[in-house]
Amino acid sequence: MPREKSRPPQEEPWENGWAPDTSRAPGTRRLWLAGALAVATVAACVTAIALNDEPAGEATDTRGGKTLSDDETGGLISFATPSADASPSGSDEKGGMRPETASPSAGETGERSASPRPQGSPSAHASASAPGGKPSPAVPASADRSVSSVNYPDRYWHIGGGLVRLDPVRGSEYRQDSTFTVVKGLADSACYSFATADGTYLRHRDFVLRSERSDGSPLFRQDATFCARSSPYSGAVMLESVNYPGRFLRHQNFRIRLDAYQDSDLFRMDASFFLVAGLD
Repeated sequence: MPREKSRPPQEEPWENGWAPDTSRAPGTRRLWLAGALAVATVAACVTAIALNDEPAGEATDTRGGKTLSDDETGGLISFATPSADASPSGSDEKGGMRPETASPSAGETGERSASPRPQGSPSAHASASAPGGKPSPAVPASADRSVSSVNYPDRYWHIGGGLVRLDPVRGSEYRQDSTFTVVKGLADSACYSFATADGTYLRHRDFVLRSERSDGSPLFRQDATFCARSSPYSGAVMLESVNYPGRFLRHQNFRIRLDAYQDSDLFRMDASFFLVAGLD
């Protein structure tokens, strides 16, 4: 039985009475499918853009036209934009002043392992932040004074090798090097400077207190001027630098240096001193 052919062989279409359908262009069905796919893609993109433009925390219910909150949507996750970190609040040096070197490293060995109980009794605000500029009781100008520590009352400021340390009393020569004349501040008459018997002054340089002869410069006068501030310990004062506000003289490893205020009991003890009668 001969096999029926739905379509004659391509090599002899005309001899068998078959002719191609010229009523539609070739590939019309595929063009329609491609067009439908393109329309669907554009619609999906438009929908996604519209959803992204909605306010954060809200979603639109396309069925009812109402707005749903985050709690009602349940499946939406929002990510908060992280805020920029605040920059460190370090204070800049005043214009025209000499840049000073950094404090000694934390690994520097010290002679002191712990601070003993301070001699003075702290006031009720001993745990407060930096002193607010309240002046302490006036110190008589042009008076010989020695400076002892609140937490080391048997040690006094002492000049050795040009630097000022917190040392115990050893002899008559030590007593002379531990006695200073308190005068009106060289840069601010409301504050104080410390003169020595040989005509030098105590000034900070590289954040370290030392004895140097005045060169008459404004920088030296500022480095040698300290303002007395109230201390949380009765009868003691804290000495703030006139050209580095917020930095106070304190002892560290028994050396007297200028450090930024720290809100700690140890710092307040280390930076509180008694101005007593001269030792010599």
